[in-house]
Amino acid sequence: MAIRKNLTTTQSEQLLSTLKARFEQHMERHPNIDWENVQAKLEANPEKLWSLHEMERTEGEPDIVAYHYETDTYTFMDCSPESPKGRRSICYDQEALDARKKNKPEDSAMNMAASMGIEILSEVEYRSLQLLGNFDLKTSSWVLTPPEIRKLGGAIFCDRRYDTVFMYHNGADSYYSARGFRGSLSV
Repeated sequence: MAIRKNLTTTQSEQLLSTLKARFEQHMERHPNIDWENVQAKLEANPEKLWSLHEMERTEGEPDIVAYHYETDTYTFMDCSPESPKGRRSICYDQEALDARKKNKPEDSAMNMAASMGIEILSEVEYRSLQLLGNFDLKTSSWVLTPPEIRKLGGAIFCDRRYDTVFMYHNGADSYYSARGFRGSLSV
């Protein structure tokens, strides 16, 4: 069964209202950006609105963190204080999920991101998000792992402790109740 990737009019209106309220509450994340322009972009790209709905549904609290003049695009990232609750207890990717013989998690970060139509944050993006606030003080988030590390069975994740952003490694097949992933979406 194909996943429905559009929202009802009511769902769209509710989501836009939620996003606008968050936008207004956190103006420090996006100075000099006008909500009306963002809303026009979202309304012109309903598939992106669906992806933002998925980010919201899984408790990512997406918000705008950048505007790129050269491409006329806005970047949304998960800005929930902790790694999104609806995306925790997952391993890194499908290969890691397939490798687990016992106690498999329900899904992987890379699969979930793809099904939601978003990108998992890179380490650089994760660190740039941390410049906008203090995120993952109690949780951690998988980040895009370089192929040379993944090829050896590992994956990387980040968190913030002691007012410092740390990057660590783990087996890609590991999963913890306090580890999820953060995503981004360009509109």
